[in-house]
Amino acid sequence: MPRLEESIGFLLADASRLMRRSFEQRITGSSLTLAQARALAHVARNEGCRQVELADQLEVKPITLARLLDQLEQAELVERRPDPDDRRAYRLYLRPQADQALDDIRTAGGAMLAVALQGFSEAEADALASALRKMRSNLSSR
Repeated sequence: MPRLEESIGFLLADASRLMRRSFEQRITGSSLTLAQARALAHVARNEGCRQVELADQLEVKPITLARLLDQLEQAELVERRPDPDDRRAYRLYLRPQADQALDDIRTAGGAMLAVALQGFSEAEADALASALRKMRSNLSSR
């Protein structure tokens, strides 16, 4: 049995933390913070989602997300639109100006990933991605 700090859960948590740190160092030339970049990327992947859904995905409290969204709205990157099915809720959409910010996020993410996958063959990188997708699916279905 592997030592506790070498278990899959600890290794994933450490790799995730180091990837976030590496990404944050690479995005520093942008006007976005790491939290804003994460929120914007999630809106791009799930455009039209409700604020409460996004808070859940980002694992932040709704009030924390509201502040982030205020900042992204001020920067004219996202907009809130009333939810036609629930007058208390808002849905989130990208503004045209978000394209450049998303390009910055992709560039920083690509650079970080190139470092993280250094020494991996293409087959190893594909196998890792496949295994992580399977883990995510297994855990999200419960």
